[in-house]
Amino acid sequence: MKKLFLLIFLGLFLSGCGLTLPPSVNSNVANQNTNAPPSDPPPTLNNKLNLSNQNLTKIPEYVFDRTNLQELDVSNNNLTGAIQAEIRKLRNLKVLKASNNQMTGVPAEIGQLSQLEMLDLSNNQLTGLPYELGNLKNLKTFNISGNNYSELDLSIIQQGLPADVNIIK
Repeated sequence: MKKLFLLIFLGLFLSGCGLTLPPSVNSNVANQNTNAPPSDPPPTLNNKLNLSNQNLTKIPEYVFDRTNLQELDVSNNNLTGAIQAEIRKLRNLKVLKASNNQMTGVPAEIGQLSQLEMLDLSNNQLTGLPYELGNLKNLKTFNISGNNYSELDLSIIQQGLPADVNIIK
């Protein structure tokens, strides 16, 4: 009760000084930085999270805490470099859509996503692929079209993948 009173008093005092409370105290303050991920993570529907077309430069950290996710869509953003290694935490992920970004690499940790059935990395700037992708024994569709990857890397990866995987080049 004392904390609530203190917060209200502090809010009234600061508002009289022309200052505003941080968003954690005043939920009506809008996030003014359009490149920042939303301060409140969006809800997941049926274990799916759609963060496409959000102008993201990296995947927000809160995503990696959602270990129940089965589908993650981060396509049509401005992701650069490689997806963070924390992707390995999403053990239940079946679908990962990361097409139409500016990614130059793929983390080896994606090879730990043993449930992954569909991986779309199309239309990025990938030049190399980690051999760990060959560990994806449940993969059905692997789209790497629109990239300048190494054919040698792909041939090594293919040896570990199921024979019936659909690789879209």
